Order: sequence, then structure tokens, then C-alpha cells
Amino acid sequence: MKLRWTLLALFVPVLALAQKGPSGNWVATWATAEMLARTTPPQPTDPLGFDNQTVRMIARTSIGGNHLRIKLENAFGSAPVVVAAAHIALRAKDSAIVEGSDRALSFGGEPSITLGAGMLLLSDPVDLKVAPLTDLAISLYFSGPTGSPTYHGTGLHDTYISKEGDETSAPSILEPRITQSYYYLAAVDVLTFRNEEAVVAYGDSITDGARSTNETDHSWPALLAARLARDKKTANLAVVNLGISGNRVVRDGAGVSALARFDRDVLSQSGVKWLMVLEGINDIGRGFSVPGEPVTAEDLIAAYKQIIHRAHSHGIKVIGCTLTPYAGAGYYREGGEAVRQAVNDWIRGGGAYDAVVDFEKATRDSANPGRFRAAFDPGDHLHPNDAGYQAMADAVDLAIFGKKGPK
Repeated sequence: MKLRWTLLALFVPVLALAQKGPSGNWVATWATAEMLARTTPPQPTDPLGFDNQTVRMIARTSIGGNHLRIKLENAFGSAPVVVAAAHIALRAKDSAIVEGSDRALSFGGEPSITLGAGMLLLSDPVDLKVAPLTDLAISLYFSGPTGSPTYHGTGLHDTYISKEGDETSAPSILEPRITQSYYYLAAVDVLTFRNEEAVVAYGDSITDGARSTNETDHSWPALLAARLARDKKTANLAVVNLGISGNRVVRDGAGVSALARFDRDVLSQSGVKWLMVLEGINDIGRGFSVPGEPVTAEDLIAAYKQIIHRAHSHGIKVIGCTLTPYAGAGYYREGGEAVRQAVNDWIRGGGAYDAVVDFEKATRDSANPGRFRAAFDPGDHLHPNDAGYQAMADAVDLAIFGKKGPK
């Protein structure tokens, strides 16, 4: 029975909803891009797997709804992983959940599911009223050893890992181990009945929110989601963050390249209609500082065109975002700066994108355009701080989202 549901669970939830509940459209309200945990974790507290443990993760909605489902992914695992129980609830504080909000999740009617290697599975829908910009607590119980998990390293919310046992329905996790990563959780969808759509923010650590303050939702995609939610004309738009710190466009780095992960991380999102692309600074930085990894403006432009064409073929509108300054960063080189400027000139004037957001202009020092404005620089000269991420979110002209159809 378990094997049958493992094979069919990807298709069952929508069919079950059509038979037992209201019809509508599923839209991703939260998502993250995953990769395989390294042998040496990026954080000393990060485990390299679970065994008879519960993992409670926090995901912040961008749009609300009354029906939810989750998406689990064993994208980079080499062996099956058993999720013996799964729950979703409203978060109160830390690992605590709001009383009365806990819902047990099922998969094709079964309380547990086996995630085969490389597999992506949807839960059955549950009834839970969730407002926009609300923290959810998703708890997964792994009854046996998982091995190195599929995970996302820059969670920017605390994740709570139990010492042992099934605590998926517990009011809070007692004496947890705490990390800032997501494990096997790929997305949360809400059922909508109007014109809700998802915006995918696609990029590297600057999209991921590196150097922003943990537990404050200060990545630029999170801040953009808050702006959209406050405006009645754009409150129908979700924003999901598919950035990976260290990611590159044309070569694998942290995670597979943007070109290689496009189908899984962008096209698989429910209800996606917009794509914002901000990536390339790692290609440039490493290309001019690591022997054997050269990159040209033409290389990046060709890759961007591939992403645009693939998105347009699925009816997705694409917004090009200029690369932010990086003078002073460890891998800064003058040759790389020339490539960055050439790429930004093409993004602004090439006419390939449906719209452009000028993040460079929003964050650069007017006296030294190759550098971040001092008030936006946390000290590494590569990532913005909280104020810089706010400036990026504020630089997005919300009127862009009123445009009809890709080119």
C-alpha cells in the first residue's frame, strides 16, 4: 500500500480535492530552493540527517487562503526517506504553535509517505485559514535514518529539531536543537478562487537574504511581498524566494546552476506568472578569481536569454534585475567589474526582458558607483544589510505587475 501511494501521491491530492472539496487554483505562497547537505555543514549546528526525530520549520506566507498543502522533495537524496508523520499549524512564538490550529497532513489518505530518491510529492489539502504574511509551523517526523538530507541552508528562520520521537503535534518542541535551514520542505501552496498569481524571485545569496537579520523577514523578496500585500492592486500576488547562496548561472556552485535547476525550482511552482532574475555576480567574481572558470558578458547574456525563452514558453513574464555593486568584495577584480557593467547595460537596454528593476541604481554609492552605499553595506561589500534590502524592495515599480503577457 505504501509503495502504491509513493508512486501515485503526486497526482492524488488534486483529484481528492476535486471529489471532496471546492475547486480552485493552487498558488505557491512560500517556497525554497533545495540542495544536498554537504559533508561539512555550513553551520556547525546543522545535522547531516535525522533518526527518530521531529523537525519543525517556519514558513511565512505571502498570500492567504483557507486550504493548504505542502510540497516535499528528496531532490538530491540517493535513497528513499520515510516521513512517518507531518503536521501544519499557525506559529505562535519560537517553536510554539497557536492552540487549535494544528492539522495532521496526509498523502493520498495515508498519514506517512516514502520520498523516493529524486522525488517531489504533494500532500492532501487541509482546511486551515491563513492570512497573508503569517508564520506557519510545518513539522515532519523521520522515524528512521535519513542520511544526508535535501535542504536549504539560508532559512533566516529558526528550525527546531527534537531530541527524539514524534512531536509533530506537540504545542512546542522541548529543548530543541536549533538551525536556520529547511529540510525536505520545498513549498506551501494555498487554494485560491480569484486571480492570485505567484512571483518567483530567482537568484543567489542576495535574493536568498544573506546578511539580513534572522527572524525579521528582511530579504528583498520578503519585503516585496509585504509591499504587494499592502496595496489592493497587487494583494493577489505571492512572492516565493528561490535564491540559493553561492549559486551561479552557467556553472554549478552551491547547488546546481540556475540553468540546470530552472525546471525544478521555477516551472514546478504552483501558479507562477512572474519571474524576477537577479543572478550572475558569483559567476563574475569566481570567473576572475578562480583559474579555469572564466566568464564573459556574452556567456551570461546567452544564459539569460535561455531563461527568458524557457519562461516565455510557459506564459511566464520575466523581469530583469541589474547586478548590485561589489567593489571591495573578496573576489572583486577590475575585469569582472567591466563584465558586470556590460551585463547591466544589456539588462537595461537589451529589450529582452518584459520589465527591468534597477537594483544597482537603488543601492550604489553615487560618489563611487562600483560600491554599495555605506548605509547599505554590512561590511563584506557584497551583500546588502537590512536597509539595503529594503531599498531594493522599494525600487520595484508595482505597476510592472499590471502588464499583460510575455513578449
